[in-house]
Amino acid sequence: MADYNYTVYFEPFEEGGYQAIVPAIPEICTFGDTLEEARQMAKDAIRCVIESGLKEGEPVPRNADPTKELVTISISPLPEPGRLGKPAGH
Repeated sequence: MADYNYTVYFEPFEEGGYQAIVPAIPEICTFGDTLEEARQMAKDAIRCVIESGLKEGEPVPRNADPTKELVTISISPLPEPGRLGKPAGH
């Protein structure tokens, strides 16, 4: 039996529950009502992908260690309602 380690991101939803994302295996996006349930769902999905790949003779995905960074985006204010597409002064 081999052990595999993968980075998993758990993102909380405002309405409750968690989304689990596995950067090394982008087809995995699963959910759980609790962090523990999301963790178990992620483990089950990873296991399924690895076992399926091994049966098909595919290589086991390597773990990804993505960089997390906060970026700032500046957006100009939107025109006033009713002014969109109208020339100034009309």
